[in-house]
Amino acid sequence: MAAAAVDTAMEVVPALAEEAAPEAAGLSCLVNLPGEVLEYILCSGSLTAADIGRVSSTCRRLRELCQSSGKVWKEQFRVRWPSLMKHYSPTDYVNWLEEYKVRQKAGLEARKIVASFSKRFFSEHVPCNGFSDIENLEGPEIFFEDELVCILNMEGRKALTWKYYAKKILYYLRQQKILNNLKAFLQQPDDYESYLEGAVYIDQYCNPLSDISLRDIQAQIDSIVELVCKTLRGINSRHPSLAFKAGESSMIMEIELQSQVLDAMNYVLYDQLKFKGNRMDYYNALNLYMHQVLIRRTGIPISMSLLYLTIARQLGVPLEPVNFPSHFLLRWCQGAEGATLDIFDYIYIDAFGKGKQLTVKECEYLIGQHVTAALYGVVNVKKVLQRMVGNLLSLGKREGIDQSYQLLRDSLDLYLAMYPDQVQLLLLQARLYFHLGIWPEKSFCLVLKVLDILQHIQTLDPGQHGAVGYLVQHTLEHIERKKEEVGVEVKLRSHEKHRDVCYAIGLIMKHKRYGYNCVIYGWDPTCMMGHEWIRNMNVHSLPHGHHQPFYNVLVEDGSCRYAAQVAKRGTRKGGSVVFLRDDRGATAHIPVGSRKNLEYNVEPQEISHPDVGRYFSEFTGTHYIPNTELEIRYPEDLESVYETVQNIYSAKKENVE
Repeated sequence: MAAAAVDTAMEVVPALAEEAAPEAAGLSCLVNLPGEVLEYILCSGSLTAADIGRVSSTCRRLRELCQSSGKVWKEQFRVRWPSLMKHYSPTDYVNWLEEYKVRQKAGLEARKIVASFSKRFFSEHVPCNGFSDIENLEGPEIFFEDELVCILNMEGRKALTWKYYAKKILYYLRQQKILNNLKAFLQQPDDYESYLEGAVYIDQYCNPLSDISLRDIQAQIDSIVELVCKTLRGINSRHPSLAFKAGESSMIMEIELQSQVLDAMNYVLYDQLKFKGNRMDYYNALNLYMHQVLIRRTGIPISMSLLYLTIARQLGVPLEPVNFPSHFLLRWCQGAEGATLDIFDYIYIDAFGKGKQLTVKECEYLIGQHVTAALYGVVNVKKVLQRMVGNLLSLGKREGIDQSYQLLRDSLDLYLAMYPDQVQLLLLQARLYFHLGIWPEKSFCLVLKVLDILQHIQTLDPGQHGAVGYLVQHTLEHIERKKEEVGVEVKLRSHEKHRDVCYAIGLIMKHKRYGYNCVIYGWDPTCMMGHEWIRNMNVHSLPHGHHQPFYNVLVEDGSCRYAAQVAKRGTRKGGSVVFLRDDRGATAHIPVGSRKNLEYNVEPQEISHPDVGRYFSEFTGTHYIPNTELEIRYPEDLESVYETVQNIYSAKKENVE
């Protein structure tokens, strides 16, 4: 009977919502239902916010049910933005209608800003002050971030440009928040020993788009602690560590009891859970991120040591970090409390080597050299984080494929947050900005980020005058060039000087010699690189040398390349030139005996390159569609792409049939 009443009412509600003056009989039928049934109907998910607004205006009883802080508007908010509910406490008073309006407004603002980025920054990296509009937004930042996440999670292979810039904005917002938290963390007293918290900040900063939190990582470690306690109970059922409550611990002084904890830890970590040092892929940044160490169950000495240290301390074993050269270690005191101790009163633990316990001599044997007693000393949180970031910095300098140098940029930011007066790193950061072309928009004065850095360097170390002067000169030259820049260069395929260009932007290609898959995002009728690049790449050995079309391509391995249309000559004898018609009906001049570098990929696939969205708005399954900014530069290419795709893939389909 109640179900029938609900069904009948469900039919009445939309009708009332759509009519300005509902019939008295229909309204009476609805409002006479029990309050719980009415609330159930209004929270069923079949009504939109607009529907709720109209329903609440029909009569006093429905208006009371749809009050701004009530369950109906809370459900509307939850269904629309479920990920935001974790930010609200069940005990807090919340005006859900007002929250809905603010979140809706933030979403519109976010989309407006994302839509503007491609037009503003298509020709350059997003500059240092490019995010100023975002920093001045009104309303909760979590609402703005949530809308960016919604854009990133849009289904399908469309809106690629929106996703590209939404990702950049979200990356920036979260990094700024994490960096502020890290700086506040570093202001803690030296005896504040939350090594794990500091390591998580580093993890979060380098992976701002991942859902990483200290709470989640601590929960995973707590589950390991539970396993250790279970094993420890089998060793000593009355062990004092078993009485520790979650989140609480104290240090155990008896060496024998401490040893039992370490034995149980080694069994659980290395035998049961199969944690191990990553010897096969040692120079991988993932080894330094705590959430990845827990997922992959592997790491390098410093990350494995932090995990080991955290578990041991939760169980009452007062291990300490040792900044040992080439191999981070932990030390375990064997001397009496209050006694004068030296380095021989400790056992040193190698968490990378399955918790092996070492003497001083064995530590030296581990790294193959004698070291002074000072290097066996304990270090504070800041020194531990310095070493972690230093490792990331070294890996960032080794980057080959990632032309954005994101790891290097992130590790420089982190290191300079801890030690802002490191002259050589400031110089490196200035060179990196210059190399990547990250310049503030519409700003041609000495407030540029690069010049700020250089001025700071000059103050710290006047001896760097030469290097600073060189970078300042090139920065000012860049500003002058920006002043002289004219409008967008438009390349028409129909123009006579472009007659030899065979391919168009958006086509999925395969390199004949190197075998990589790529997508074309630009072309030049002749090589536009400098003389040094042409000489180093031996371009003169190609037919027609640099006087032939070259293509800008995004490669599946994340690199960007500049590929010639024609490769080296073959062995064919005869005339010097043949004439080929391309898909737009134009004639291209190809030397006889030569072959093209690129060929159409008859099995096209998405190109996993981070900059695809910068140039293209959609992947159709056979080709990419250029976004507005790229299409302005190559207005005739899209038609050529359609013809090419039709010819290639229609012919392939006919052959298969």
